[in-house]
Amino acid sequence: MKNINTRYLRWGIILSLVCALIIFIFAFALGNEKSFLLLNHDLGKTADVLFNYATYLGDGFAWLAVLLITWLVLKRKDAILLLISTFLLSTIFAQLFKYVIAPGALRPIKFIKDTSLIHTVPGVTMHTVASFPSGHTTTAFCIYLVFCMLVKKKWWLLIGLLYALLVSYSRIYLAQHFPEDIGGGIITAIVSVVISYVLMQNFYHKKSLKK
Repeated sequence: MKNINTRYLRWGIILSLVCALIIFIFAFALGNEKSFLLLNHDLGKTADVLFNYATYLGDGFAWLAVLLITWLVLKRKDAILLLISTFLLSTIFAQLFKYVIAPGALRPIKFIKDTSLIHTVPGVTMHTVASFPSGHTTTAFCIYLVFCMLVKKKWWLLIGLLYALLVSYSRIYLAQHFPEDIGGGIITAIVSVVISYVLMQNFYHKKSLKK
């Protein structure tokens, strides 16, 4: 696969790792409950609406938009396999942790005894288990890192990161995840993208040798 911006990918990974490290240190220093409650403040009705919609940018359906942008806007049909591989690997890794490795990981609404301390948004269905890692965060950071490879614009390093962090914070604001779940989602995304990149490079290299 040609025309991959490995430089921006490296920078995207570095920035993502820094974010994950800061989040893990914050969560470890204060603990699950305190770190969550410090970030889960009621910021008003406008914020409720904003984060309620922002969280959909990390939903599984976001991959469809990414596919269309890659195919129709970026004209990168050669990157479709990369997208599919990243989607499959990130989904497998996230679901493996959620339902096999740590199926009993409680979400904030179940973990925190005094639920009156938790800010919830009306209309949002509250989940109780399978907290680690945050699947929405995994998706958002996967999209960020994939586009770091495909979008050859320096502004994406920052704007894309802000998009991924917005989705990630929405999961805390909506009381669906702890900060450590967000950190776990970032790491899951990095691993998924790196493995996908290596697999695709090997695939296209072997394909070129057969010609």
